[in-house]
Amino acid sequence: MKSEQMTKSHVTYQVASALYLGQRVNQEDAIATDFALGDTVGFVVLSDGMGGHNAGEVASKIVVTEVFTQLKFRSAPRHATDSHVRETLVHAAEIANACVGDVADETPEAQGMGATLVVPYFNGDQLHWISIGDSPLYLHRNGRLQQLNEDHSMGPHIDMMVRSGMMTESNGREHPDRNCLTSVLVGKDISKIDCPDRPTKLADGDIVIVASDGLQSIPHHALEQIIERHADDSSDSISKALLGEIKTRADPEQDNVCFAIVKFTKSLDAVNFCPTPDAMDDTIARQGAGINQNLSGITPRRRNRLHTSLARLLPTSPSTAK
Repeated sequence: MKSEQMTKSHVTYQVASALYLGQRVNQEDAIATDFALGDTVGFVVLSDGMGGHNAGEVASKIVVTEVFTQLKFRSAPRHATDSHVRETLVHAAEIANACVGDVADETPEAQGMGATLVVPYFNGDQLHWISIGDSPLYLHRNGRLQQLNEDHSMGPHIDMMVRSGMMTESNGREHPDRNCLTSVLVGKDISKIDCPDRPTKLADGDIVIVASDGLQSIPHHALEQIIERHADDSSDSISKALLGEIKTRADPEQDNVCFAIVKFTKSLDAVNFCPTPDAMDDTIARQGAGINQNLSGITPRRRNRLHTSLARLLPTSPSTAK
């Protein structure tokens, strides 16, 4: 018992995150992180919004706000069972889903809005997660990059058709339905929830990457190489390298990009560290500091103000889904 407590109290979560507008007019990705100095529990909440006009931006912020609040103020105890942590994550997603539905019902301009959700929840060396939609969660270990969560889009089905010879590789890659979501938070029943019963045990040196699908403009093999090349560097350096790669590729269709890098270290001398925007370069600070913030000050009253601000964020003309 004493040995276990010592191990859990000497872990490091080194965290950096970023937002990038890409070639879009609105930033529909949202992210919040919570890794308190000296704590062995932390989490990231990330959401990619969708909908007409600014509705996607509103949806992602509602989801991040609601889920963050649930986890921050009603989170499972440090030594809760796996089933309790899972129950907490699912409950937070259901609350956010209901809130998106309520706002859409009350605001004509928000009709059809929705958002993805992915939350990696760290408890010592245990990684839990919940995922709804196509925002990826990666684990980099020993030079290999693996996606941990399910992709709730038509992409995996189309890839299977390509592998079986039912479709050519080029047609599969350019298929118009490739990014259609099969599960998303829109205020109705959630068709698919990826929330494993048992957590993944982290090893010293693991790197966890949580992102919106905009990061996937970098092919998987190239993403793996970049992270491996910077595996011994700080999370901040990895973030800069990823943003630099995206800008160098200059994809004219580049979507919003949002991600967090969490480096996990298990050692006797570890001290939790989370860099502030001042430790990031001007691009990351400018793009991310406004939304990538610690939301520990959110109260029900503040959440109500977020919901009532829709009149300012959404135009009065009918919405058209993107």
